[in-house]
Amino acid sequence: MDYKSSGVDIDAGHEVVRRIRGLAQGTFTPGVLSEIGAFGGLFHLPTAGAADPVLVASADGVGTKLKVAFMLNRHTTIGEDLVNHCVNDILVQGARPLFFLDYLATGRLSPDVAVDIVEGLARACRANHCALLGGETAEMPGFYADREYDLAGFIVGVVERGRVLTGEQIRVGDALIGLPSSGLHTNGYSLARRIAFDTLMLGIHDHIPQVGGGIGDALLRPHRSYLASVLPLVEAGLLHGMAHITGGGITDNVPRVLPPGTAARVDRSAWDVPALFTWLIRKGDVPVDDAWRTFNMGIGLVLAVAADQVNHVLERLAEAGESEGRVIGEVVAGEQQVHYVG
Repeated sequence: MDYKSSGVDIDAGHEVVRRIRGLAQGTFTPGVLSEIGAFGGLFHLPTAGAADPVLVASADGVGTKLKVAFMLNRHTTIGEDLVNHCVNDILVQGARPLFFLDYLATGRLSPDVAVDIVEGLARACRANHCALLGGETAEMPGFYADREYDLAGFIVGVVERGRVLTGEQIRVGDALIGLPSSGLHTNGYSLARRIAFDTLMLGIHDHIPQVGGGIGDALLRPHRSYLASVLPLVEAGLLHGMAHITGGGITDNVPRVLPPGTAARVDRSAWDVPALFTWLIRKGDVPVDDAWRTFNMGIGLVLAVAADQVNHVLERLAEAGESEGRVIGEVVAGEQQVHYVG
């Protein structure tokens, strides 16, 4: 008996490293001092360009959106989901990303699938000016179903100490600006899959007129990054706080940045909820409150802005290509919760 007969192919692991090395090197920024394959990634912090730098770190996964990728046998965007989710998570504290690491675990390593995943990681890292500094690929036979894997990401960014956004600056009277999502992003998939595939018994390629295409394509739409359009607003000191609308929806995520004594009033009629969400809610008979705590409902990021800066912020967003940003509510007196109207 040997390791390969037990389910671990060391040669396949070496093949993956060989094939992804170039992808990772294509993301390297001036701060990177190491190569792929070292035991640890080296990054020279002074190149971060902050006089008084604060590091911001976060870790996350893609959740059961992976199941949709397995069903479609399409793995080229799942890495993009992961990077963009992590970038947004540190952006809400004012940080720009420096480097990213990934963890890929599978039962039996397929070099082709691994390369597809890393291509997505690298593409998103380049778009976010973030180095793919390293990662880990673990082959764990008997632990995962055949042709399935799990994926996690770890990001480190930097923000000038005086620009850290904690939400403490948010005041009663601030406007809440919502930026559109590109779909479910990376949350709500356990419910969405149950509705589409268990209740409705749809096939992954079935066309849904209401969502304008195949259900698999609609569910696998990549999680978008807000870095390019929003970071300049942070650097200009125009934002009092931000919330990334992930698991828990607007209902649970906006209160995470509200200071004591404040609440959010959100007007649900301020934007058109995308058809994918309304279709899922109707077909699944999902209670309204549950829907707003499960899905992002078409809003991926919420900005808290002083009322007298709203027009200026919306103009700058439009100039950056974020033309669909709109006021969706305001900060009111209360105790760190969301009140819906409309």
